[in-house]
Amino acid sequence: MPDHKIKRITVYPGQRLSYQRHFHRSEHWYVLKGCAILTKNGHEIELTSGQAIDLPVGSWHRIRNSGEENLVFIEVQTGDYFGEDDIERAEDDYGRV
Repeated sequence: MPDHKIKRITVYPGQRLSYQRHFHRSEHWYVLKGCAILTKNGHEIELTSGQAIDLPVGSWHRIRNSGEENLVFIEVQTGDYFGEDDIERAEDDYGRV
């Protein structure tokens, strides 16, 4: 059984991901390009190229591209389950709540 999954994610200028949490995986995000505002458990944190953040199991999180170029980051998921049904969304700009 896999214990990790790696994704390369692009967020276009002015866009953001859903405000969500997971129960079976933690995530580590590393910004490759661009700048962002990360919301983690209600607190906003600015991130730029070369910075990283850990998102423990159960933490609410969202990232927004606050710049004028594409935001590109690497997401490393670790845990025991990586299915799309391990996402609880509180807010979503794309109607997935």
